[in-house]
Amino acid sequence: MARRPLAVPADRVRCGWSLGDPLYRAYHDREWGVPLHDDRRLFELLCLEGAQAGLAWITILRKRANYRRAFDRFDPRKVAVYGAGQVRSLLADPGIVRNRLKVEAAIRNARAFLALRKELGSFERFLWSFVESAPRTNAWKTLKEVPPRTPESDALSRALRERGFTFVGSTICYAFMQSAGLVNDHTTDCFRHAEVAGLGAAAGIPRRRPGSSADRKEPS
Repeated sequence: MARRPLAVPADRVRCGWSLGDPLYRAYHDREWGVPLHDDRRLFELLCLEGAQAGLAWITILRKRANYRRAFDRFDPRKVAVYGAGQVRSLLADPGIVRNRLKVEAAIRNARAFLALRKELGSFERFLWSFVESAPRTNAWKTLKEVPPRTPESDALSRALRERGFTFVGSTICYAFMQSAGLVNDHTTDCFRHAEVAGLGAAAGIPRRRPGSSADRKEPS
């Protein structure tokens, strides 16, 4: 029997954005910033980040189980062959965000995802190349310091657009990079900052710290 994750005491210091909603808190404590290397899970996250555009992330979290059901658990091979009938069904599904552009973007992105993987062998390898294959640990003291986009997210956005992806603007890409653990943007007072930073070290991956020659510029 699989063990359930241990509950984290509610009084632990957390990033301010995660406070208030238990679902947000659980996502923050167990998922946000943990390095992802599985192609299917990365595809799911990219689709969900695109679905979030213009909305609060909590809206998508509340609908995530519905999205997994509606989109065949984000199997890109299945999503890529969706036709007009599936689009109509998705737009009639109250369990997801019924936005035609976002639904069609998921299908288009599945096709682009498969094409990229066919060419390069791995979406994960392509993605992680934008941080030189190592998670970046930042040292933001407050949420106000965290930038909405970076040169790396700009570059990722351009590369994805060139390959036919949509709903992959730089701000969406940076949120994706944060969620997928390419960057550790937990504030330094958050108990998860050190824990997430240690995940790469435990896997034998060298961490890139702010201030290195390859690090991004501080936000102005």
